[in-house]
Amino acid sequence: MDGSDTRRGLPAVHRRFASLHRSESWVGDPEAFGMGAAVLLGDLCLAWSDEMLSTSDLPADRLLAGHQVYDQMRTELMGGQYLDLLEQARGGGSVERALRVARYKSAKYTIEKPLHLGAVLAGAGQEVLDGYSGYGLPLGEAFQLRDDVLGVFGDPSVTGKPAGDDLREGKRTALVAMALEQATPAQAAVVRRHLGDPHLTADGVARLREVIEQTGALRRVEGLIDELMDDALTALHAAPLAGDAREVLAQLAIAATARAT
Repeated sequence: MDGSDTRRGLPAVHRRFASLHRSESWVGDPEAFGMGAAVLLGDLCLAWSDEMLSTSDLPADRLLAGHQVYDQMRTELMGGQYLDLLEQARGGGSVERALRVARYKSAKYTIEKPLHLGAVLAGAGQEVLDGYSGYGLPLGEAFQLRDDVLGVFGDPSVTGKPAGDDLREGKRTALVAMALEQATPAQAAVVRRHLGDPHLTADGVARLREVIEQTGALRRVEGLIDELMDDALTALHAAPLAGDAREVLAQLAIAATARAT
């Protein structure tokens, strides 16, 4: 959906299938083949995940509770992804809207709901679920904000994707929204000229980075990440969890928000 060439240092699925099409000299458009095959593979993985859960031999009541969480998680994810597409189509907007995308696209799907799923499958009560929400939502938002920063300033050898890829895709992140809030007319013109240009050069990336730093957006996002981390860890320490679980989740919080620029 993002159109990125690489993911985690390897060719993205649609690119791999497109390359296969070219190497075999098949007929038709390699890019269309790659996109179609990637969509089908995603659908297949979704079907397999349902199959794995349904055939897990868990007690029927736990399985029913797990399916309810799992279904809600997938619905929220699709909504978050659509909001992300919508923000790009609308040309972005407020920081509040960008953070709403981060909550539904990443926070709920990546951390909160997976924790809820494990908890209900294990028979945990509402207090544990509430504790996981208090920890997972701010941490998930911080994770997405860190990803946004790395999408602009990250080292490709560490992030596994090209430098400035989010800028070429025109991602309307909180980082971009904060920059536009404080931008001068000249700085805003630079953003409008370069953001979303699929052929953005290294010089264009550098100019956008300069605006993001000069407007204080990078500093604001780093501060917000720290605040969200504090909220997550405070909720974690108050949650009714075993000590070893709390320690693992504390380490996860650090890993999810680590700088890799």
